[in-house]
Amino acid sequence: MNPALPNDIPALQTLVETQNSKIEEMEFDLDMYAKHFFRYEDIKEELKGEIAQKQSEIEHWKLLADKYRHMLFGRSSEKLHLGQLGQLELYAHAQTQEVAKVEAQLTAKQSEPSPRHGRRPLPAHLQREIIEHRPEATCCPDCGGKLKHLGEDVSEVLEYVPASFLVQRHVRQKLACAKCDTIVQAPAPSRPVARGMAGAGLLAHILTSKYTDHLPLHRQSVMFARQGVDLERSTLVDWVGQCHTLLKPLAEAIQRHVLSAAKVHADDTPLPVLDRHGKGRAKLGRLWTYVRDDRPAGDDTPPAVWFAYSPNRKGEHPQAHLKNFKGTLQADAYAGYGAIYEAGSVLEASCWAHARRRIWDLHQTQATDFTHEALARIGALYGIEREIRGKPPDTRRSERQARAGPLLDDMRQWFERLLPTFPKRSKPAEAIRYALTRWGTLTRYAHDGTIEIDNSAAERALRCVAIGRLNYLFAVSDAGGDRAASIYSVIGTAKLNGIEPEAYLREVISRIADYPVNRVEELLPWNLAGELA
Repeated sequence: MNPALPNDIPALQTLVETQNSKIEEMEFDLDMYAKHFFRYEDIKEELKGEIAQKQSEIEHWKLLADKYRHMLFGRSSEKLHLGQLGQLELYAHAQTQEVAKVEAQLTAKQSEPSPRHGRRPLPAHLQREIIEHRPEATCCPDCGGKLKHLGEDVSEVLEYVPASFLVQRHVRQKLACAKCDTIVQAPAPSRPVARGMAGAGLLAHILTSKYTDHLPLHRQSVMFARQGVDLERSTLVDWVGQCHTLLKPLAEAIQRHVLSAAKVHADDTPLPVLDRHGKGRAKLGRLWTYVRDDRPAGDDTPPAVWFAYSPNRKGEHPQAHLKNFKGTLQADAYAGYGAIYEAGSVLEASCWAHARRRIWDLHQTQATDFTHEALARIGALYGIEREIRGKPPDTRRSERQARAGPLLDDMRQWFERLLPTFPKRSKPAEAIRYALTRWGTLTRYAHDGTIEIDNSAAERALRCVAIGRLNYLFAVSDAGGDRAASIYSVIGTAKLNGIEPEAYLREVISRIADYPVNRVEELLPWNLAGELA
């Protein structure tokens, strides 16, 4: 290469400087692009995190919306469809033969044809009215011969005769002695309502209509008016208050019977009550229920239910109700029961229905393999309970330890393996934590044949209140809540013992005004069952 001429050096220097300047600009641009690129990646990751959080929130609200939609419009039953159970892969997860046995039973039941039932005969105890239909012809229409009896065709029609009022006139004759003018007269019969015109049958009908058939008193007043009897709502309210006074000793006897048991089921439900100090707005009172029912454990002690009212849900109320109770309390996870267990005289037993319900709600809105298998595993536990219901406690305990024990151990290990795989705040994680944190009290039933697997006895007792709330806006006062508690106790106990409530109330109201208070236990439903049969 020939050396550059001296006069070319300035031009080369200018060219080099220009190229260096371009290189510096390119390096600057490259740095800027690199910075923007990495910043873009950071922004993209931040946006991904925000999107994931928003999606999680959206799923949460969707689950809540689906849950409330199901509560309003869905089926109230929590039973799985047999078709759903047939799709579960139980055999892949079950570690014992119990799950397989339950699935086989369900599959067999699904394959059985549904039995077809004909029309059932009308009850034999109903009064029969015979209406004869004779032919108009008195002789043979063909030959004029004499007709003779050949047989008859009989068909029955169920008719309804509206309830009617009856006025009973009590006439007490006065007799005078012809010698000394002494007047002799039979004593006036006592009345359920002092100086009132309502008889025991009418009062029993009003109470049954209000607390069993959920007809508010103003509706009953309108129905009575259609039959030509004007009874103001205020009059009916006074009568209900008088009946509450009469029945309160009986409700207290039911309370003593319930709390003398070795195991009690407890639950509560809200009761809207008009708050007279809150400008006419309603507050939420509370109805507490305590149930004694040991029939599933083969005990023939009469079952009973006692209701109590409180103006709020503070824990001091159940603590006061159960201050003298000693035994096992089967209830939900309400924190107000905590002080009761701390004393040591009351043993806690949790409810598998509550643990299952969290999974069931999730299954209804977003069914997954987890919800399918969890419901199947819990269903296997309930399958065992169906087979041993009504057997003695020792038999139930041995069956549970042999059959339910392995299932419970395996379920706990399964829950513990799954829990880390779910986000901490997700619904599946919450359902699993609910069960694991209460595992000791949830599995206590497996070691005691007198304890039930769930608290359904108390929930069934509260069903009448839940249905009644659909028919009225609120109780007028706290006194109305107390009245409802006493009358629900009497009616609920009668129903638990298979006694028709109105017939029982009619008998009790006709007697209790003159009955000795220290013998009120003689009027408990199981003591009058023979007379009412």
